[in-house]
Amino acid sequence: MSRFLFVVPPLTGHLNPALAVSRALSGRGHEVAWVGPESFLRPVIGPDATIYRTGMRTYRGLRDTGTTPEQAFLDGYVLPLARFVIKAVDQAVEAFEPDVLAVDQHAIAGALVALSRDLPWAGLFASAMGIYRDRSPEVDAWARGPLAKYCADLGLAEIDPLSVVYSPHLQLAFTTTAMTGPVDLPPHAVMVGPALAERLGDEPFPMDWLDPGRRHVLATVGTVNVDVGPGFYRRVIDGLDGERRQGIVVAAPDSIPDVPDHVLVVPRVPMLDLLPHLDAVVCHAGLNTVCEAMLHGVPLVLAPIVLDQPVTTEQIVRAGAGVRIDFDTATPAEVGAALDTVLGEPSYREAAQRIGDSFREAGGAPVAAQRLEALAARRSA
Repeated sequence: MSRFLFVVPPLTGHLNPALAVSRALSGRGHEVAWVGPESFLRPVIGPDATIYRTGMRTYRGLRDTGTTPEQAFLDGYVLPLARFVIKAVDQAVEAFEPDVLAVDQHAIAGALVALSRDLPWAGLFASAMGIYRDRSPEVDAWARGPLAKYCADLGLAEIDPLSVVYSPHLQLAFTTTAMTGPVDLPPHAVMVGPALAERLGDEPFPMDWLDPGRRHVLATVGTVNVDVGPGFYRRVIDGLDGERRQGIVVAAPDSIPDVPDHVLVVPRVPMLDLLPHLDAVVCHAGLNTVCEAMLHGVPLVLAPIVLDQPVTTEQIVRAGAGVRIDFDTATPAEVGAALDTVLGEPSYREAAQRIGDSFREAGGAPVAAQRLEALAARRSA
């Protein structure tokens, strides 16, 4: 039996795949613990999980800093989060004595502690941002600048700061080349496809509300874009044809007034339970949402906002599994036309199903667990 410590940021799309991998490890007889805010982790990972608590530092969205969105995110969230939790991560390692750290790509405090203590660690890439080292000049420039300075402040001036972002031991990407296209990855970087598991705390959905005589469309912009969502949602709602379609919008119900009868606004949905009943998803192209839709063969209308979302959108459009609209300017008519396209042409669902088939072949959480298990075994040896 080995011991694995998971270090994740308080971002739902990053917790979900880590949770699936952790459960696969537990099912194989290993011991798992977590570092993060208990108020965020406990409702999702359960009452019996071992959590080494940090405070809660939420992502408040991108602000106009005069830099690119990627740079603003790295400078304004990733590095401050590392400073905020690194002491707690170090104390967790001291107490739990893990064999391997499993570190989300945005929770670099885990990598820094692993490097300082000469422990093996695996990088978990839950978004497309930074997956491909040679395609991420923003990440590389940041690593050579602010991150290098922070490493020096911690007494790690001699390390390559890129080794904090890209683990030299194991990198797990929750996608496949059927979606990304051909990618030249190092041998220790593995595409395992989406990692899915039952999620505690999901609220039940009123399935009897779904009219079997109409098509069903879900609209979501993720958990970190709620402040810019209502205007977009209104245009999506106005673009739905209520005679033929029903819409489910993931938002605070009081944020969208005057909702027609063919639209249901709910704060959360049990995504994995609902997807088999959906015909299309309108979303911001977050990797987690996109991969879950592909796994269920559901075509997409994509309205990317920032960061890695345009990259993910390009991949889906190129694969023929979705179409792109503009988040800021798409009119209700354009939303309706995009839905007509993905719902009316079978090729979009067929392309989504092909990508979903590749995800199942990649293995998901069980394969990720096997790779982590092998990393722990190499350390023991």
